[in-house]
Amino acid sequence: MAQIFSEFSGKKLKGPEGEYTGSGDVKYHLGTSYNRPTSSGKMVHLSLMANPSHLEAVNPLVLGKTRAKQFYSDDNERTHHAAVLLHGDGAFSGQGIVYETLDLCGLLDYTVGGTIHLVVNNQVAFTTDPKESRSSPYCTDVAKALNVPIFHVNADSVESVVRVCELAAEWRQRWKTDVVVDLVCYRKYGHNEIDEPMFTQPLMYKAIRQHKAAHQRYVEQLLAEGSLDKAQVRTIHDRIQELLNQEYEAGRDYRPSAKDWLASHWQGFMSPAQLSRIRNTGVKADVLKSVGHAITALPDGFTAHRQIKKVYEQRRAMIESGEEVDWATSEALAFATLLSEGNHVRLSGQDVERGTFSHRHAVLHDQNTGAKYIPLANVFPGQKPYQFTVCNSSLSEYGVLGFELGYSMENPNSLVLWEAQFGDFANTAQVIFDQFVSSGEAKWLRQSGLVCLLPHGYDGQGPEHSSARLERYLQMSDENPYEMPQIDQREWFAGSHLGTQTQNVNWQIVNCTTPANYFHVLRRQIHRQFRKPLIVMSPKNLLRHPKCKSPLYEFDDIPDDQGIVGVRFKRLIMDDTGLMPKSRAPRPEQEPGYKRVVFCTGKVFYELHAERERQGKQNDIAIVRIEQLVPFPFDLVCREIYRYPNAELLWCQEEPMNMGAYFHMQPRLESCMRAEGRSTNGRIPFAGRPPSASPATGYAAVHAQEQSKLTHEALDLDYNTPWASRGTA
Repeated sequence: MAQIFSEFSGKKLKGPEGEYTGSGDVKYHLGTSYNRPTSSGKMVHLSLMANPSHLEAVNPLVLGKTRAKQFYSDDNERTHHAAVLLHGDGAFSGQGIVYETLDLCGLLDYTVGGTIHLVVNNQVAFTTDPKESRSSPYCTDVAKALNVPIFHVNADSVESVVRVCELAAEWRQRWKTDVVVDLVCYRKYGHNEIDEPMFTQPLMYKAIRQHKAAHQRYVEQLLAEGSLDKAQVRTIHDRIQELLNQEYEAGRDYRPSAKDWLASHWQGFMSPAQLSRIRNTGVKADVLKSVGHAITALPDGFTAHRQIKKVYEQRRAMIESGEEVDWATSEALAFATLLSEGNHVRLSGQDVERGTFSHRHAVLHDQNTGAKYIPLANVFPGQKPYQFTVCNSSLSEYGVLGFELGYSMENPNSLVLWEAQFGDFANTAQVIFDQFVSSGEAKWLRQSGLVCLLPHGYDGQGPEHSSARLERYLQMSDENPYEMPQIDQREWFAGSHLGTQTQNVNWQIVNCTTPANYFHVLRRQIHRQFRKPLIVMSPKNLLRHPKCKSPLYEFDDIPDDQGIVGVRFKRLIMDDTGLMPKSRAPRPEQEPGYKRVVFCTGKVFYELHAERERQGKQNDIAIVRIEQLVPFPFDLVCREIYRYPNAELLWCQEEPMNMGAYFHMQPRLESCMRAEGRSTNGRIPFAGRPPSASPATGYAAVHAQEQSKLTHEALDLDYNTPWASRGTA
């Protein structure tokens, strides 16, 4: 209570000395936890999750966190951990996320053994009467879609409410399904402290003002039946008032303790204010071979589909030869190596078992019996059931993404991934991205390492299957484009030269172009002392692109670059022409003959690379890939600008100018140019599609023309964006 009173003062809470305290949130949104004694003498741990004003948005997170608690404690019967959701009447009937959450109730990989729903039915939604806010008689009628009990109870009857809640708890424990309690009551005052309900419900509030409060009614009942006398009632009132006064005074000087910020599983993890050391992500070659054999082996007597059998034979050949490892195999290797290190891996989303693009095939189906076999559930003998979980979700983005985010927040030693069927389908989960993923650590001091795989790339599939809306995630990043990170060049080759740059941003955004880099970025999520959400612009075309392959040695723990200590994710990939091998030192040998450096990200690199080769411009134009867009690799971009002292810079992308990464890249590239003493006119030359309301054309022929045009412009040394000046700016 001292904490609550302190929050009502409106002052920013001071955390432990030198600790990160974030931007905070209004008091109504904050979570907490508490060990409460019960009448039986036992203790029950209560955990209240932080939540935004977006009504019901927190529901799936509660279920996800509950499911994670059940997994980590081996609560397979789901009797020791339960989810309780508190709803409003208008929100329960009006918000679609309520049904998306209810629908998870009976799904094998999402059930929590039943949720108890308590609906505080004020019979008014802010200022809207029930007849205007729903089409059904009861606000709880949406739950009739499930075969679960719904109790309607008069909230003025205290003992009736207690009895119904006991029934709800007993039902949940016995039948492991959801149960709904409709508390029919009223809102004594307005929607908030300054709201005047008489403006819109004058008759209702005249009746409410003449109505005895539930507390007064219950006191009168107890006195009338002789359960208590007036002296006992006064003693109880005085004791509670004294306690409130004590806590109010304590709230004046309240200071959170370190244990308030992170749960026990998170002890030892660093806040943005604490420097986390860099860890390498390469894996010993013999381990790669071992797990590679395990995840490409099919059990005796299992009849796989002939095409799937061929896929697994090809994967086994990749492991054996160490050549041309593709995207799906690199992902499986990342999962398998993390599992072999004792971590939990969970991948969820629509059609993720096979993969939307028929590339993953994580779950195999016997063609004769229908039996399932999951290779990644059999990486090593004695692997814990569900240590690797891959599950097709319901056709929901909002609810399922929220569930996986809640799941990821329980324990840091887990790689939790949600994959969108197509990147822009994540639009319907935008509340989760805005209110939780991008800002949860700043508002509520809660870290998450959730990975979001958003298929992205222009392949001529039309407006709804091309763009994952990269620009939206970039815009929500909290990095200052004009503030260069301090670089300790003594730590350059060990990778520790950037200090807390990654810890200080709200999330990471990557657009990988090689299977090996994808492998390392997934492993990096676990091999660090803090957690940040990771947004991946995952590929479609590159899943089978003949050039998008990596040799197995790029996955191991032996550096391939001179002077580099350890093997890690590459935030930037250098050009593969000119002086070779390319130096990764901060001040490499310069290559003054190059006239242009094309910076890009994602699959457009392969089209640029092929066209440059066709035109024979390998000695004139360098192509540099930005693999990590947030946090921006200022250090590495500065290195490349130094490497090519006479080359102009150009940004190339597939997306229209008003989308994609251009407006994110422009100020950052200019900051790097200024840091290297290069002049700039404030606008980086651009090659890409012109501004557009729609992400992409619906005509394949037009797509092909646009794609050819942008690649040719990027490589045409006479091309210049109309506003840009010539020269080395």
